[in-house]
Amino acid sequence: MPEPGPVREPRPEAKLIQSATQGNAEAFEALVRPHLGMLFRVIDRILGNEAESQDALQDALLTLHRELPGFQGASKFSTWAYRICVNQALMARRKRVRRREDAIEDLMPRFGDEGHHMSVDTILDWSEDAEALMLVEQDELKARVRAGLDRLSDDQRAVFVLRDLEGWNTEEIAQHLGITRELVRQRVHRARLALRALLPEFAPGQEGR
Repeated sequence: MPEPGPVREPRPEAKLIQSATQGNAEAFEALVRPHLGMLFRVIDRILGNEAESQDALQDALLTLHRELPGFQGASKFSTWAYRICVNQALMARRKRVRRREDAIEDLMPRFGDEGHHMSVDTILDWSEDAEALMLVEQDELKARVRAGLDRLSDDQRAVFVLRDLEGWNTEEIAQHLGITRELVRQRVHRARLALRALLPEFAPGQEGR
């Protein structure tokens, strides 16, 4: 009769989750502490307001604590927590103000190049227009980009932040937001076009090209 193999110890994260689910506050703190910077960052990029982001993070942590017993472990805890924080940030934005999609449509450039893409990297590093960038201080550029992001609708800003600022791929965004990959691509594309229209002074020059 073969001897039983060694009993596998639960992963440290799994042990923390189990303990936190049973009401251990220190275990919950140890579980979320390594991810706080990442969670706040994604919330703040969606909301664009530090005070509101702090409040949204606190609400998200309460949600995490409340819903932790239902966490099945199908994904990493950080992935699950990330989605809750994204949703919390979107809820906070909806409470702040509702912006209509057609307002963005009016600001979008009228051209048929559906293949055009513009990521935030090109906003911050348009090497073809280096002389134009030299005329603007970096902090002013960042402030205007942030203001431009604030003009996007909730859905557009969420996918843009996750795709072009956080570096998620289309599949990840679709899974975390519960939408199709095609809808992710559409929203990212519309957000990029809207930002190009909202920040024309930073767009690569079109005349004489």
